[in-house]
Amino acid sequence: MTFDGFETLAIHAGQEADAETGAVVVPIYQTSTYAQDGVGGLRGGYEYSRTANPTRTALEECLAALESGARGLAFASGMAAEDTLLRTIAGPGDHVIIPGDAYGGTFRLFSKVLERWGLEWDAVDQTDPAAVRRAMRPSTVAVWTESPTNPLLNITDIETMAEIAHDGGALLVVDNTFASPYLQRPLLLGADAVVHSTTKYVGGHSDVVGGALVVADPELGERIAFHQNTMGAVAGPFDAWLTLRGAKTLGVRMDRHCSNAEKVVEALAGHPAVREVLYPGLPDHPGHKVAERQMRAFGGMVSFRLRDGEEAALRVCDRARLFTLGESLGGVESLIEHPARMTHASTAGSPLEVPADLVRLSVGIESADDLVADLLAALG
Repeated sequence: MTFDGFETLAIHAGQEADAETGAVVVPIYQTSTYAQDGVGGLRGGYEYSRTANPTRTALEECLAALESGARGLAFASGMAAEDTLLRTIAGPGDHVIIPGDAYGGTFRLFSKVLERWGLEWDAVDQTDPAAVRRAMRPSTVAVWTESPTNPLLNITDIETMAEIAHDGGALLVVDNTFASPYLQRPLLLGADAVVHSTTKYVGGHSDVVGGALVVADPELGERIAFHQNTMGAVAGPFDAWLTLRGAKTLGVRMDRHCSNAEKVVEALAGHPAVREVLYPGLPDHPGHKVAERQMRAFGGMVSFRLRDGEEAALRVCDRARLFTLGESLGGVESLIEHPARMTHASTAGSPLEVPADLVRLSVGIESADDLVADLLAALG
């Protein structure tokens, strides 16, 4: 019998009971190397923990199952995953299209690191498929997509982006961090690779930093695994164990994140101090219909703009108490931040610069009434 429910996979995929002891939780294999039964006689295929570690293997198998992929790979951070993927699929002189409102760390990687390596890139509004198609070049090796985007929560039609990328002989890469595999599975929509900062919703408890790649093609997975081993930015065993523990409850946590976010949005949408609420669950959001089609629900991330500008946005961030002022997202506790001065400061002065009056919320799983009360008090 095959079991393929998401919550079942989250708890069991790659996590069989230990054959020797019967332990139902994957052990932390806190080791750097492994005894060999003669030269080249590897036990279970393990020789050195940069190359492979049983705890990391369990996480990688679980993530591949959750994303409906052929191969999963776990990294020390989401940025390590991005860098390894790009140096696997691209080289000097190649070209990549990124979102016109990409995550600040992704923009920094392209503009400050990979550009110096000779990788060319363009930032394009991916809510306009025609613009993406026009930006394609013979040298384009990938279209890099986020949906929802960080922090403006724009929605990209993943199936359409896959068609455009593949028509041009390129891969489609989707950063699925904001949605998580519970809400959205890009590989089933035509993507070739999925990127995660597992620090966020997959880990879910703000206690571990990590990243992951999941791919549809086993051959691409082998190429990435070679680079993962060669470059070495792998997830350590304890980090892999913490992330795997978080993944077990991803489904139930995301249900609560989403329901709390909807209540927060309802309160913000009617507030006189709020100029605009950015949330794909709103019927008037430009990407609502696409999000409705490709997502299970609309997520736990909410952004909003203040009528009185940047100083008002800063005051809200300062006054909030239950919403902790801090970077990152996706943990059980709620966070608030000012993207222009925090997570997206690297985009200042560029076409990707975010509005100064913008506040971003990561809505946690606390009591929704308390979260709404805290925001209303912060808004004054």
